[in-house]
Amino acid sequence: MSARENILKVAIPAPLRTTFDYLPPDNQAKIAVGSRVQVPFGRRQSVGVVLGYAADSKIAPDKLKRVKTVLDAQALLPKGLLELLQWTASYYHHPIGEAIQTALPVLLRRDYPAEVKKELAWALTDTGREIDAADLKRVPLQARLIEALGKGDAMGAAELGEISRGWRTAMRQLEQKGLVSVSSHEKKLSITVQRDTPPELNAAQQAAIEKIQSTGEGFSCCLLHGITGSGKTEVYLRLVQPVLEAGKQVLILVPEIGLTPQLIERFRRRFPVPITALHSGLSDSERLAVWLHAREGQTTIVLGTRSAVFTPFAKLGLIVVDEEHDASFKQQDGMRYHARDVAVMRANREHIPIVLGSATPSLESLKQATEGRYQMVELPERASAASLPDIELLDMKRLAVNDGLSHPLVQAIRARLVKKEQSLLFLNRRGFSPVLMCHDCGWVAPCKRCDARLTLHRGSGRLRCHHCGADQAQPTVCPECDSENLQPLGEGTERIEQALTHLFPDANIVRIDRDTTRRKGALEQKLNSVHTGEADILVGTQMLAKGHDFPGITLVGIINADQGLYSYDFRAPELMLQQVMQVSGRAGRADKPGQVLIQTWHPDNPVFLALENHDFNGFAKQELAARKNAAYPPYSYFAMLRAEATAAGEALNFLRMAESLGGAIAATNVEVLSPVPSPMERRAGRYRAQLLVLCNSRPPLHQFLDYWLDLIEKEKQAKRVRWSLDVDPMDLY
Repeated sequence: MSARENILKVAIPAPLRTTFDYLPPDNQAKIAVGSRVQVPFGRRQSVGVVLGYAADSKIAPDKLKRVKTVLDAQALLPKGLLELLQWTASYYHHPIGEAIQTALPVLLRRDYPAEVKKELAWALTDTGREIDAADLKRVPLQARLIEALGKGDAMGAAELGEISRGWRTAMRQLEQKGLVSVSSHEKKLSITVQRDTPPELNAAQQAAIEKIQSTGEGFSCCLLHGITGSGKTEVYLRLVQPVLEAGKQVLILVPEIGLTPQLIERFRRRFPVPITALHSGLSDSERLAVWLHAREGQTTIVLGTRSAVFTPFAKLGLIVVDEEHDASFKQQDGMRYHARDVAVMRANREHIPIVLGSATPSLESLKQATEGRYQMVELPERASAASLPDIELLDMKRLAVNDGLSHPLVQAIRARLVKKEQSLLFLNRRGFSPVLMCHDCGWVAPCKRCDARLTLHRGSGRLRCHHCGADQAQPTVCPECDSENLQPLGEGTERIEQALTHLFPDANIVRIDRDTTRRKGALEQKLNSVHTGEADILVGTQMLAKGHDFPGITLVGIINADQGLYSYDFRAPELMLQQVMQVSGRAGRADKPGQVLIQTWHPDNPVFLALENHDFNGFAKQELAARKNAAYPPYSYFAMLRAEATAAGEALNFLRMAESLGGAIAATNVEVLSPVPSPMERRAGRYRAQLLVLCNSRPPLHQFLDYWLDLIEKEKQAKRVRWSLDVDPMDLY
């Protein structure tokens, strides 16, 4: 930097696609690029990140404000990660300041020091070691704490919380007695002592590993297409081993928080290194600790969900994206990035390999593989002696139904109970019933803020909207005609659970959906009951559809499999096939044969025929051909401009203005479609509309978007509605 380059370019979390100019503090040494600074911004103080320096500014020198505080003595964001964030902000046309916010733990978005918060730990004093816990029999919780502390070293809050939720009061009393002392220290990263012996690889797994490793050093992207139960996780573990031996770190991305505990346990039992998880279930201080440990190279493997793709690493050597097809990798608000695509770009920029794994790869990734940009690696058979499950379509036009359960499905469950085997029933709809209707006048319980019906949750006696979260008590009479003849229509997981309880009163039925897993640790507890064999019947939503290995399950029943057939989205057949094939793969993964029963009203649909024949490749080939003929992604590129407003018609008017601006500047291969109301026009009290832009090539699309957004931002209407751009939208909803 020359002496004249003293103007800082600072990225501030604001809805403006630019940086802001500031002067450094008086007598301040050079501020590192990538470090945080606190600056005056409007009427408030804001925390931004320094992106560079400049010699001059469009703002007059006497108008430039100075940085108030430099928060980091050294760069907080490494150069490579900072450049990745700048690319991401550019590709998704999002303000760079907000993009950087996405990558930072919540605490670092404020003037919080970039250091791991020390945790408190309690230990016995010399006096405490001499006391007999039996002497505290009148205060049993204190006695239990003394006994627990006497077995080893100091204990932290998490460990003490497992003894009793009310441990803090008892611990304070022990401190007052001089029996316990408290100190603070940085939490140590745990390393599992017990090791698993690696299983013997089959020929396909060995060939897959050798093929992936043959790509050598530097960037390569391999698409690992392995059928359910083919042992993809074992391939990941074998690929990680040499990376660790070379002293490098590994990032494993998974789509759902529910997959993290099971996967992290397998990694911990294989590698004696610090392994941490990064997901939304952690507290702010826990997320900060993981982030900083990875940045300093203190943790070797990070397993995380979508946002973990922006974790800084000291020496990253491999990225793995498990279930790469999953729509959960696409962020649906704020900066609408796709974590899989960002991960591929990160691997490319850092010159490291990346592996994308799935039993049902996305058509985008399959196209890349068929065109040679990705290397296709296949696992065509299950890892053990297990065979693929038999799939049978149950034609619901010919079968009677009781609370959503057909007679053949009920009989199959009963047969499994007799043989002490487990069953899994999948229904991607929580609650008791999606509709509460008056059978006398036809009234249906509506959401007052959405164009949607309220879902009945009978266990809590509430009606809830699954779109905006509205909640009200279940009525006892119809508000239109005062009739008491209110009946629930349709089934959710809660109703299926109740029906199964009536049919099989002696069975242990476990329901897994968002309603039953809100409490921390509840999901792990329920999954453990499946693995230990305590659960006889498992009922759940898409939380169960991917990644889980349930050796005891020999029957999978899919209820209301036709949901995806009624969507207007061109991706609906692909998404439905992926979901049903994933959940079907939970059956028969051990030595016992598996069976899948699919309840459908459309057994002749090509999606179900592909499922019945285990023919994902045939379906994908046919679907890609159809997409190519229609000029749909992945053979073209979409961008969706979405808008919402509190007044009806205002969002549409804004988009009509945007359409007019776009039509005037669009190149011949860029098509700006007319705006339309969103399929659910009113949601959470706001009226929504959308406008689609199509192009057969990425560069001209992005050139158009840059120019178009600049024009839109200058319009007064842009300040009266809430609007956003979604590049490569994964759904048109």
